[in-house]
Amino acid sequence: MLGGSSIRLATIFGIRVGVNVSWFVVLFLFIYWLNDAFSDTLAPNTAFWTAVAAALGFFASILLHELGHALAARREGISVSGIDLFFFGGVMKMGSDTRTPGQEFRIAVAGPVVTFLIVVVSAAVSTALLGWNGFVDAATLDATGGVSAFDHWLSFLVSMNVLLLVFNLIPAFPLDGGRIARAIAWRITGDRNRATRGAARLGQAFSYLFIGIGILLFIEGDVVGGIWLALIGFILGQSARGAVMQTEFSSRIEGISVADVMDDDPVAIPEDASVERALDEYFHRYRWPWFPVVDSADRFRGLIVREVADSAPETSLVGDVFELDSSGTLRVRDDAPLESLLGNDALRRLGGLAAVDANGRLRGVITADQVGRALRDAISVKPPQQPPPPGV
Repeated sequence: MLGGSSIRLATIFGIRVGVNVSWFVVLFLFIYWLNDAFSDTLAPNTAFWTAVAAALGFFASILLHELGHALAARREGISVSGIDLFFFGGVMKMGSDTRTPGQEFRIAVAGPVVTFLIVVVSAAVSTALLGWNGFVDAATLDATGGVSAFDHWLSFLVSMNVLLLVFNLIPAFPLDGGRIARAIAWRITGDRNRATRGAARLGQAFSYLFIGIGILLFIEGDVVGGIWLALIGFILGQSARGAVMQTEFSSRIEGISVADVMDDDPVAIPEDASVERALDEYFHRYRWPWFPVVDSADRFRGLIVREVADSAPETSLVGDVFELDSSGTLRVRDDAPLESLLGNDALRRLGGLAAVDANGRLRGVITADQVGRALRDAISVKPPQQPPPPGV
């Protein structure tokens, strides 16, 4: 959504979790704001560390929300290349787009379900400890005393996740609510591109609304709130416009598959080959930065890159040093529509992907250049002109 690279934070369930630089800025602002709010009822040192824990707890909730999306995508057979956290929230990056309205709905709704469960469990525990009125006061940062650091932390977690849930369910693409709306429209119309355009236009409308309200708040004196809401509206609008542009590309290349544009005579290295052979017969000969690795049945296993081969002992086997494609992000089905590669993170990072058949056998290699040429060719083809009506 923001583009650019992220700083690797952790790997969870084999999924890379990264943070954008903006995440650290907002983490600092959250701690500063919460420390001031908690200082009314807690000792200064306790208030600070409670603020730190509350800010980290909120971002952990966002991470769980995105993991809900990611695990749902995996259940649908869609690879996940990573999760990035930033000041606006988080984004889960799939290796390909959804193929059916049902997949779209189930993946989109998984995140809000996780957030809803966090709210229910946290609110139940907090209410049991403080009673309903005490919980409400703590959740709205209105408590005047008798509230522990843990009570503050838990109640704040509830209030922020309620806001996260409500915001994400706004029917504005690419928010979860917009994706749910797209899934419903896709199911009704049978046209994914048409459904995406409709959901993206809703996203643009909400972006203008947020920017307008943000400007109004700024004029009325709420400088921080106004700037924050306007910035969210701007990013939402940019993402929605990007979705509209991608849909236009998709409609142009509809019906074109990966097999139509890939190199169907790939050069692959057997996993039982030595690194010395890989260097002499492949890297030194072809001068490519990486090669697909296959087993004895020509099934795609992963990639070996030049830097790894250069640093490995020449007597070792390729199968011991290559990058295993355990998550499926380094491959694409040869019968997949070309549009499924638009925005593919691994294709952008590596410059190419292995194309495999239904049994995982390597059938070709598709590069970013080939996808780009197919897009340019599709854009350059002008639609046939309609003949003028009689008498004109």
